[in-house]
Amino acid sequence: MLNTAFRAASSADFVWQSKLPVNYADIIQRLHNFPHNLCKRDIFARLSRPNSFDGGTKRVWLDKRTGRVCMSISSSGLAITGIDDRRYWSWIETDESRFKSVAYLQQIWWFEVDGEVDFPFPIGSYSIFFRLQVGRASRKFGRRVCNSDHVHGWDKKPVHFQLSTSDGQQATTQCYLNEPGIWKYHHVGDFAVTSLAKEMKVKFSMTQIDCTHTKGGLCVDSVLICPVEFKDRFKQSF
Repeated sequence: MLNTAFRAASSADFVWQSKLPVNYADIIQRLHNFPHNLCKRDIFARLSRPNSFDGGTKRVWLDKRTGRVCMSISSSGLAITGIDDRRYWSWIETDESRFKSVAYLQQIWWFEVDGEVDFPFPIGSYSIFFRLQVGRASRKFGRRVCNSDHVHGWDKKPVHFQLSTSDGQQATTQCYLNEPGIWKYHHVGDFAVTSLAKEMKVKFSMTQIDCTHTKGGLCVDSVLICPVEFKDRFKQSF
């Protein structure tokens, strides 16, 4: 109201064009029900909120400060060994997941979770994390408590994490799972996108397939893909 000229300039497309990824049009084509004929400011605002694709199992958004792409893949969008057998796995509804449910492992011998995404990532370097919790959290008299009754086997052998990309990049890490009742982001590895010529296919996995012992009591929430410069944000526990 004080300066209509400044207000008009702040809404100009050339101002918001610089905040959008170069290939934002390719990203929009992958999203569900994205409105057409929006100005660049409204496109940025819409992309800054989580947008679903691939049947709602994946969400992508832009970091508001940097305009960099972030993505989350739900546990229902992963290939989990034994997930359809209720002797081993169950689905738990929870407000602690952006997807409102997590996969909970009661007990299994062969533990394997695989996933992949084929997406037009903008040029840059990215990190991949699995979001996991040892133990099952719930609310009791308004307080958060953790049930560790089924937790076992994770101190005997480490879990192995792997990633590979369609252009030949690979990474491998491993760690023991501990600290029951805490959501942790476990770093799988990093990959780089150097060209916008085509979509990048990224495969990732976590395994503990030593069948000398069973393991259980683990919540698998999601996989996070984010710019490598955000990595320090996710070294904390939640």
